[in-house]
Amino acid sequence: MKTLVLNVDRDDDFGRKAKIKSPLIGLEKNLEAANELGQADPEDSDLNSIYYAISVYRKLKNEEKDVEVATICGHINVGIKSDQILSDQLEKVIETTKADSVILVSDGAEDEYILPIIQSRIKITSLERVSVKQSKELEDTYYRLIKILDDEKVLKQFVLPIALVFIVWAFFVLIDMASSGFGAILLTLGVYLLIRVFRLEKTIAFMWEEIKSGFLTGKLSVYTYIIAIVIIIASILLAYQSSNQPNKTDIQIILSFVKNMIWGIVLSGIVALSGRVIDTYAKDKNKIWTYWPMPFSLLGFGFISYAVFGALSDALMRWPEEFLIEPFINLSFIFYSVSGILIALIGAITYHYIKEIHSAEEKRNKIESQTKTFAEEN
Repeated sequence: MKTLVLNVDRDDDFGRKAKIKSPLIGLEKNLEAANELGQADPEDSDLNSIYYAISVYRKLKNEEKDVEVATICGHINVGIKSDQILSDQLEKVIETTKADSVILVSDGAEDEYILPIIQSRIKITSLERVSVKQSKELEDTYYRLIKILDDEKVLKQFVLPIALVFIVWAFFVLIDMASSGFGAILLTLGVYLLIRVFRLEKTIAFMWEEIKSGFLTGKLSVYTYIIAIVIIIASILLAYQSSNQPNKTDIQIILSFVKNMIWGIVLSGIVALSGRVIDTYAKDKNKIWTYWPMPFSLLGFGFISYAVFGALSDALMRWPEEFLIEPFINLSFIFYSVSGILIALIGAITYHYIKEIHSAEEKRNKIESQTKTFAEEN
């Protein structure tokens, strides 16, 4: 029964530092490799590991055991590529030495990740850990931390928010607004947590891909979206400026702010929709009818919301002493409300007829296509 004393260098320090080609089979090749690596990097822990393997080999040899020593090396990119190389080299070593069992020599937890690979090919009778330069517990902890931080989920859930905090804080420090940095950090983390809670990551990723592809393909919708965002921001600023008046209560300020935002939202929606319609028409003009009710819905929303929030703001002028009913029965409220309902109804009714026309046309085209195909086959 032949025993193989196997030394493992998973990240290929022998190859990278000492320029030695593996696998290394036999005492002479391992001594030569140890000498070369010792000259290249005397502090490398793999040097201790290979000398330990040679020591175990000589001890068993003195006991007149049938034994051989070998070193296999992987790749600097520790993982699938490295383990595949180690697997191929192990096959070669087993085939050359005709060994029946292995004494595995390792310098840390990283190399022992290939234990299942070795066990699937040959019996392991002993595992020797070499720890000279560093503490076993410290190295294991370090390697496990590296593995955890390499996990994509961990990076997104823990490292990303920390990175956002640093970026936001650094930005406000650079513009001499460090005192506002804490509030900006809380806002950033709040937005991040909302995205995580409502699982909007895929939606945001899809939107980002749409923007990138839009710039690359020249889609008009990308530019109309940007204009729509600018309109929203301008609406927020204008609404805040016009609503923040000292003679109003807090609830009136809020309602007035929302009321003054309405038409900005409607306008931005129509601008964004127009770009989308044009892009759809350029791609497939037969599908633009699906967007028909949207501008009607936006305008209907605008008229009705403007009437409701305006009336509520006026009704609460004397709140909490009195709630006024007059704003809900005046001509302005009735005009805006009825106009909004009529616009939405016109959109819904016309969409119904347009849908029927296009459905009939699509059905007719499908029948013609099937008839033509049947005629060609016969």
